Amino acid sequence: MKFLHLGDLHLGKTLGDFDLIEDQKYILDQILHITEEESIDGVLIAGDVYDKSVPSEAATKLLDYFLIALAAKRIKVFMVSGNHDSDERLNFGSTLFASNQIFISAVFDGTLHRQSFVDGDTEVAVYMLPFVKASQVRHYFPDEDINSYDDAVRAIIRNTLIDKRNKNILVAHQFVAGKGEDPALAGSESVGTQSVGMVEKIGYDCFDDFDYVALGHIHSPQKVGREEIRYAGSPLKYSLSEANNEKSVCLITVSAEEGVKIEPVHLKPMRNLRHIKGKLKELLDKKNVKAPDDFIYATLTDEEIINDAMGVFQQTYPNTVRIDYDNSHTRDIEQVDISRIAENKSFPELIGDFYRQMYGCEITEEEMDVMRTAAREAGVINEAG
Repeated sequence: MKFLHLGDLHLGKTLGDFDLIEDQKYILDQILHITEEESIDGVLIAGDVYDKSVPSEAATKLLDYFLIALAAKRIKVFMVSGNHDSDERLNFGSTLFASNQIFISAVFDGTLHRQSFVDGDTEVAVYMLPFVKASQVRHYFPDEDINSYDDAVRAIIRNTLIDKRNKNILVAHQFVAGKGEDPALAGSESVGTQSVGMVEKIGYDCFDDFDYVALGHIHSPQKVGREEIRYAGSPLKYSLSEANNEKSVCLITVSAEEGVKIEPVHLKPMRNLRHIKGKLKELLDKKNVKAPDDFIYATLTDEEIINDAMGVFQQTYPNTVRIDYDNSHTRDIEQVDISRIAENKSFPELIGDFYRQMYGCEITEEEMDVMRTAAREAGVINEAG
């Protein structure tokens, strides 16, 4: 049997001020084309289907379009919720969907649900684990010692009968780490020592009973611990730190003879996301401009701050998302000890210092008055400040 492993669609996401629905439909159409070319039997969607718990109408219509297209091709779908999804919204209509072999597990109800299929000599069982927290799982297993996400997932698997004679696949959305090694993060994830995106770590060894584990949550495609435990990554670049990523989906072939075979299938976006750096004049020189419709993050190295740089840039690159500076002024600021910068200094002194660092000249009295007014309205200083 052949499966495509997807994750982190984040339907309805925006990039700065730019709506990505058109880009997301383009990449989903590309995935539909891959399902035809590769004669795919099933699609595994590992959570964060939507970008927000209350998705936009455009996002829900796009998911509907994708699922209807897969159902029309008689391709099975196995979809779980992620931490960005609303369990109730993603679960809506799941019973009706199941009649078209679209299987959705959005709410953990005490059971690790599975769907089993026979293909020739191969029996494949696909288990679906929606995003879970320790508090949710503790309710169903009161006799288990569950204090963390890792405890919760291990308890679920320990209380599930898994026939090891089958080829067993798990679809899950959690932060899974290897021994002493965390997954490489991509962009929207924020990481602490024990969590990423407010989701605690889970050890990959708790999935030893599964032949393949289709993970969602991390946006960079990669294995975790062993080849058969993988993050598919997001199908599009959703942040600056993903600019150098090559996006893909995982093609999984499961057979009794060869076990599990994994191949990446690369995706080509409608508009790429790129980071360019240099002086404004050089970056906008016609001979240096390429793919002007791409999403652009620009770092300017000009020493002088350029008036309305975004407006100027968007005349050439209309989808410019953000502009920042890397010059002697910004590097000086990076070296300042922030913890001591405000010691024994008045508000005008602090603002004056900042203005000199940024612009290399003194702030005018009129500009200082504007800053005082803004600071008072924000509650930073009192009326006498």
